[in-house]
Parts: sequence; structure tokens; C-alpha cells
Amino acid sequence: MTLTFIKLGGSLITDKREAQSFRADLMRQAAEEIASARAADPTLGLVVGHGSGSFGHVAAQKHGTMQGVHTPDQWRGFAEVAYVARRLNSLVLDTLFEAGLPVMSMQPSASAMSTDGALIQMETASIRTLLERGLIPLVFGDVSLDSVRGGTIISTETVFGYLASKLHPTRIFLLGEVEGVYDSAGVVFPHIHPGNFDQIAAALGGSRGTDVTGGMSSKVRGMLDLAASVEGLQVRIFGGTTPGQLRSALLGESTPGTLLTAHA
Repeated sequence: MTLTFIKLGGSLITDKREAQSFRADLMRQAAEEIASARAADPTLGLVVGHGSGSFGHVAAQKHGTMQGVHTPDQWRGFAEVAYVARRLNSLVLDTLFEAGLPVMSMQPSASAMSTDGALIQMETASIRTLLERGLIPLVFGDVSLDSVRGGTIISTETVFGYLASKLHPTRIFLLGEVEGVYDSAGVVFPHIHPGNFDQIAAALGGSRGTDVTGGMSSKVRGMLDLAASVEGLQVRIFGGTTPGQLRSALLGESTPGTLLTAHA
């Protein structure tokens, strides 16, 4: 079984400029393409994750949850961030299940522990078992208890990074509303690796709308570090709005967007 992690970005499935706005049409399109790819290749092992978009990020920014949770008001905000992240997760879960996918949601905050923003512990044995039984675990950007900050935010990429160290996927697909990683002239970089990252880092921007977990530059750097730590891992950043693109990428029929690898 080849294992692929798919992130449906918050910019894709929500409008990050408007609180709690769910893009049901784009979510449905992604779900149907994943289902079609699985039907064409039943051996495709998948973990699906999604960002919090205009649900969790707006609440997290309001309460400063990323920086730490100490006062009673901040702890109430911590619970609010978890609540709205779970609301979005329910919408995503419903859409995937309605497309015929055998998905089970695995809430990261139920077992996650962090130290000063770094995720150090999360339940993975049950996720491994679900994969062995042919099911699709669903994870998402969430809150985490933190031994230094009290509480914090863990992004989907952070969750993927922790899971990748245990499950060793061969591919990670990060889908957003843009077609890849752009240079300053608006052209998609076809391949980013440690040898050329410093040259292009200045061209990488932030995130449109509210994103407490960082913009494109931090995501690219984090994925390059992950690719270096997981043998053979390929990360691809591409758009999720073009019909058929996710399905063809899953089946190896196309190579959209920007490829990130540990080597040139």
C-alpha cells in the first residue's frame, strides 16, 4: 500500500476573509475526486487533513491562542477555537462520507501534547490500524495542551509532520486556492529543494486572510525539513479548484503545481 497525505487547505474549503464561511462546492468536488481515485485504485492508502480556515484561525487570532493560554478568558477562548475547528471538521466529514469514502475523524486535541509550540505526542496506533483496515483517517488543525504555553495551536502541517515520522507516507499533497508556489513574477516554481530555497525565499509571501500558523514561506520551509527527515517523501503544493486535478495527481497521471523534495 502506498500512503498519501492530502491536506485540503483552509483557503480552499473556506473563505478566510469571512468568519465561518464553508465552500461546500469545492469541498464536494475534492471529495468526489478522492472517491473516484480510490475506485480506480483501491490500494491507495490515504490520510486526509484539512485546515481551519475562517473557522479556527479567526477565533485563534481573537484570543491569541497560538502564543499561549493562561487566564480564564484565554482558556475559554481555547475551548472556542476547539469548538469551531470541530464544527468545520463535521462539515468536511459529512461531505467525504456522502461521497462514499470510509472516513473516520481523529481529533488531534484528544491526545496531542506540545512543548512551547512543538508537537511532541499524539495517538498514532489507532490511525495505523484504520489504514490497515482500509479506512481513511481524517485529521485537522486543532488546539493542543502545551507544557510551556498552557495551550497552543497545531496546524495540519504540524500534525502531518508528526504522523509522517511514524507512518512514512510517500507523498503529501497540499491543496489551496493557488496553483502552486509563485515567484515574484507570478510564475509557478516547478521544483523547490534545499539547494534553491534561499534564492527563492524572498519571493514567497504570506497568506491571504487570517492565518495564525504562518504563510507560504513557513509552510515551504517546514515541508522541506519534513522531506529531509522521511526517506523518499515527495511533497506537492497545487490548486484544488481545477476540476479533475486532484484525481489525476492521486493516480499519478499528472504532476501539478510545485514539487518539494530533499534533493535536487
